[in-house]
Amino acid sequence: MHVKKGLTSKPLCVFYSSFSSRFTTASAGMSVPFTVSLTLMGALSLSACQPVENTDDSVAKANAADKDSEQSAVLTPQRVQTIEALAGVPIQQLASFDPQEVKQGGDTGISITSSESYSKPSSNITASRKGSFFIGNAFFKQPWVIAPASTDSRDGLGALFNVAACQSCHIKDGRGHAPMSSDDDADSLLIRLAMPATTEEQRQKLANSLIEKIVHPMYGGQLQDRGIQGVPAEARIAVQWTDKPVTFTDGHVETLRAPTFTLTNPGYGAFDDELMVSPRIALPMIGLGLLEQIPDEAIKRQAIKTNNANSDISGTFNWVMDPQTGKHALGRFGWKAGQTKLITQNQSAFNEDMGLTSNIRPHESCMPTQTACINAATGADEQGNGKPPVEVNDEVAKFVEFYTRNLAVPHRRNADDQLVLAGKKRFYDMGCQSCHTPRYQLPKTDDDHLEQHGQVIYPYTDLLLHDMGDDLADRTIAGKLPSKDLQVEFLANSYEWRTPALWGIGLAQTVDPQATFLHDGRARTLMEAVLWHGGEAKKQKQKVLTLDKQGRSELNAFLQSL
Repeated sequence: MHVKKGLTSKPLCVFYSSFSSRFTTASAGMSVPFTVSLTLMGALSLSACQPVENTDDSVAKANAADKDSEQSAVLTPQRVQTIEALAGVPIQQLASFDPQEVKQGGDTGISITSSESYSKPSSNITASRKGSFFIGNAFFKQPWVIAPASTDSRDGLGALFNVAACQSCHIKDGRGHAPMSSDDDADSLLIRLAMPATTEEQRQKLANSLIEKIVHPMYGGQLQDRGIQGVPAEARIAVQWTDKPVTFTDGHVETLRAPTFTLTNPGYGAFDDELMVSPRIALPMIGLGLLEQIPDEAIKRQAIKTNNANSDISGTFNWVMDPQTGKHALGRFGWKAGQTKLITQNQSAFNEDMGLTSNIRPHESCMPTQTACINAATGADEQGNGKPPVEVNDEVAKFVEFYTRNLAVPHRRNADDQLVLAGKKRFYDMGCQSCHTPRYQLPKTDDDHLEQHGQVIYPYTDLLLHDMGDDLADRTIAGKLPSKDLQVEFLANSYEWRTPALWGIGLAQTVDPQATFLHDGRARTLMEAVLWHGGEAKKQKQKVLTLDKQGRSELNAFLQSL
């Protein structure tokens, strides 16, 4: 991604393949426990020393040893152990046809393959709870309006904003897309902003996750390309595409497209050359309640640092300040895992994308120099009990949270098809599961997340940050690569992206034909997304480039089945 200076902008899927992980701590005294599970590799090595009782048993053991050898060639023993411990089954079972995996979202899943595939409630939701889902859906879909208005429960849009409704970004609850041309809108893409720290105090606050980022003094931490009447928008976004051919070993050429985002018509002064710019398309909404239920320790243990010299994977977790509690917590939502849970993710989006206040984000998204924004009318209503007036009250926030928690994951299609299974084997043989952790067993907790309790799920993500290389790194507005020690979202730098879940990805363009992949929407197909992998996933991409036509068809069939 390249960004040209002098310009204005507007509102924002991909997967990272690789090997093991590195452990990082974000604050002093924090420890990350690592529980070693019984590894199949150890069991096989022991059995190989025993006398052979019969030919069939010998063949079975030899086949199992061969499969295990393949896995150890692409994953460290520690990573194999962790995957098996989280899944509760041997990795060989995960790599072959697993009937349980058809229901990727466990008992919450649905078997719909249409444009509505991302928009249905958890299938195990009770009738008494379904009403909350549909009320939340209404607030998610319907546009908010400028205050004052007769629609008292939905007024207060702006004064600076990107879109008027959540559904405008998350089209049919799915992923967004980048603008195709300078004339296309960027409703489902937004631009995050960050400045480098210039003082020791700022550097210390970033290092200890006391602040998310250093915001721009005039434009803040997110560019808003729209304003209500009388309030100038911050900028406009345009994008130009440059073809980038990539050649496979057999001579097949896949043409990628590299974006150059341009910000024009700055409304509040010139941009600084060192301003870091991050285009991001909207992520799909399915399965978020299930991801929220993955225990913190299950994510942390995947960030254990390995001493294996052949391992290039070093996933880290983001350690963030929870705006609801004021305490540090594990980040798991968003492109850089900068949000701790759905309630904070939702209310941050209300605030930054639509200019709406809530009890978690009670202040308008106006910078001190934006006087027209500050002086604009609000739709805030009194809450009582000493709480500040807000536009999204706690009742509305709870309904939206329930809705976003219970959008169901569609079941897999053709999971037992031979082409799909051959592609799955390639996925595992190349080590893609090192970052795309296949399976988790969710606990039963004390909260009211009844639909998600105890589910066995197959999201294909470790929820960790990974360095994806220069090509996918965000740049400064002058088009330069930032230093890797510059933090842009708590502990995450411009090169690091959270591994997105792959479940439902094969239906992305069924839900919305314009849907694109990777954080900035540059990939039009899943193969393009794979070929943009770099950094920690460079070795996996090189393996993909050796695939012949049949191999490419197999890998694509597997991804499309998810």
